[in-house]
Amino acid sequence: MKNDTYIRVGTTYYKIVEKPLLSGEMAKVRVVWSIETIRQDHGKDFISQIPKYDDFCIVPSHTRYQERVGNCFNLYEPIEYSPKPGDCQTVLSVVRHVFGEQYEMGLDYIQLLYLHPVEKLPIILLLSKERNTGKSTFLNLLKDIFGKNMTFNTNEDFRSQFNSDWANKLLIGIEEVLFDKQQDSERLKNLSTAFQFKSEAKGKDRVETVFFGKFLLCSNNELNPIMIQPGETRYWVRKLPILGKANTEIRHKLREEIPAFLHFLSNRKLSTEKKSRMWFEHSLLHTDALQRIIDYNRNALEVEIKELLLEIMDTQQVESVSFCLSDLRSLLMFHGIEADISRLRKIIKNHWEILPSPNTLTYITYSMTGNQSGGSSFSETKKTGRFYTVSKEFLYAYFLMS
Repeated sequence: MKNDTYIRVGTTYYKIVEKPLLSGEMAKVRVVWSIETIRQDHGKDFISQIPKYDDFCIVPSHTRYQERVGNCFNLYEPIEYSPKPGDCQTVLSVVRHVFGEQYEMGLDYIQLLYLHPVEKLPIILLLSKERNTGKSTFLNLLKDIFGKNMTFNTNEDFRSQFNSDWANKLLIGIEEVLFDKQQDSERLKNLSTAFQFKSEAKGKDRVETVFFGKFLLCSNNELNPIMIQPGETRYWVRKLPILGKANTEIRHKLREEIPAFLHFLSNRKLSTEKKSRMWFEHSLLHTDALQRIIDYNRNALEVEIKELLLEIMDTQQVESVSFCLSDLRSLLMFHGIEADISRLRKIIKNHWEILPSPNTLTYITYSMTGNQSGGSSFSETKKTGRFYTVSKEFLYAYFLMS
């Protein structure tokens, strides 16, 4: 019996147990063990040989891993593979398939995971309504690289108040994600940039712990897997094309190439520099797949207001439009669109974050008038009030238009 089968942390003894999972893999768990049972099984002299630690800690590292940090037991797990020169073309082909024209950025993402695990990184969302697109292959590759430091969750696991099983993981993968509630999206966004986290297990008090987890989401819903609002900078969305002929042996081949891939990452120069709290500059993360989700989640009235204001600017050849909310409501009603003042205020002030003029002032706005041919046109109207001003530049930026 090896002495390190047991540890003592603080005043509590634990037995390190390899627990079989339904997947066929083994999970290393620490089970509280009584000192009397240890004495009965191994004799009283064995107790003094058990490694002793003052407390638990979490210090992620893949290149300089230490189980004992100071006098604390490190809950982060060492990875199974070490860098070794060799061929890793199969692994690189999977990365290229997933990230396409953003291939070098995809390599940066994995390289940062490996060499700088505490770095904040964007939430990756892989989409495809077709089968055999490589979503699971990519997630399984990362699972094989980072081992017990990656876990797979369901939507329900993420929503549960009991989160101790994934609170200290480097990667949290969620397949077939469906976060159609605002609170799901807000929680995910907040966690992606959090440094502290409340971890809770059944029957135990919540404890504050460090959080360095990165989320990897997959979905076959390309339009509404999660609520993403305009201007959001924390998502990296990729739509995956269909793979060629299915390869049932690819996972075995990928595992063989992991040491060479780690060697490749260890000697590769990053193609990007840190430009944001999620490392990558937001403009680099913007994809057509992300834009489709944003457009789908937009308030329909918000889109109508945008189109109306841009029509006025183009027709009148101006760069901005001023209006009071009653003016805007009248313009929309002319187009057969009903909207009360409170809804308009919510969009202009809360969503667009545009404030009215500080005082009642004179401004020029526009109203709709009919013509003899049955069409309509805009006419200038001078009014007074506390008005809002929206520019073409703002609308292009807010709606991420080219």
